[in-house]
Amino acid sequence: MSYNLQAVIADEEMLRVATRDVSAARLASIGQGLSLMPMTDALLEAVAEGSGDGAWGFQRFPEGFEKVLAGWSAGGPVAYVEAEYFGGIGEQRAAVWDAGTLALAPLHVDEGEPFPPAGSPVSQALRRLGVVTGAAEDEFSAVGLDRHRHSEAWVS
Repeated sequence: MSYNLQAVIADEEMLRVATRDVSAARLASIGQGLSLMPMTDALLEAVAEGSGDGAWGFQRFPEGFEKVLAGWSAGGPVAYVEAEYFGGIGEQRAAVWDAGTLALAPLHVDEGEPFPPAGSPVSQALRRLGVVTGAAEDEFSAVGLDRHRHSEAWVS
């Protein structure tokens, strides 16, 4: 079984306002007042300023997108997250912008590497967005990011 997520995550209302002029933006509520916006092909095309994917070490992060996220973060913290797994083995990347600047530098855990004591990159980013966990759960499961196995399923 595979799991694949490439998405922007932020406060639901803030993200709705920030993306109102981005016709390719599709938002899905994930709980704790947050929304997830999958990085679909249409969105990738709509927000790309330069060449295609791969900026900042992410798989689906177009050149110049950090400027867009920095602008959106004037209204509150905005995370960009990626997770890719197959058979329980995989990798994660995440970064957070807040108040127009990079607040959490891109974090990356490669295949086979253990998560640091602070938690997975995605969980660390979600914590910066204010996600609260319960007993025996991390931020990833607290907002239900395990509900869908692929990015597009969030908005289909």
